Amino acid sequence: MAKLFILSFSLFLYSCSAHYHVVKAMKKGYRCDETSDTITISAIDSIPYVLRDSIYWEKVIVQKDTIVRYNASYVPKTRFQTRIEYKYKTKYIKAEAQKVKYQNKFITKYKTRWFLVILAFVLGLLVKFTFNETFRSRLRLLTKL
Repeated sequence: MAKLFILSFSLFLYSCSAHYHVVKAMKKGYRCDETSDTITISAIDSIPYVLRDSIYWEKVIVQKDTIVRYNASYVPKTRFQTRIEYKYKTKYIKAEAQKVKYQNKFITKYKTRWFLVILAFVLGLLVKFTFNETFRSRLRLLTKL
């Protein structure tokens, strides 16, 4: 029991302090920034008041808004984190490329041949007019002249 206590106490005494880790992180790129910044907007208001049949204005400084802005600190990523992030990005890009390739495989583009559309429309009108009795009678009159 005493040996265990001495061993744990010696580990506690010789372990790394927080200062050591902060200095090591600063060497790798960590910046100790303020976490927040508060901005207050002050304005001057005038308040009228009446004193002995006359109006006086009193200027009062009023705080209108308070804005809290948080600064983000840069914490460097470990080699393991960057490797996993790179693998995820490459897998995502490959999956998107395969999805686009699969979609493009089944897309067929058709060109409209307008000449055939117009020809079909004109032939349809001619067929309609040939079945009409008045059109046929006018053709007979035209051939007699």
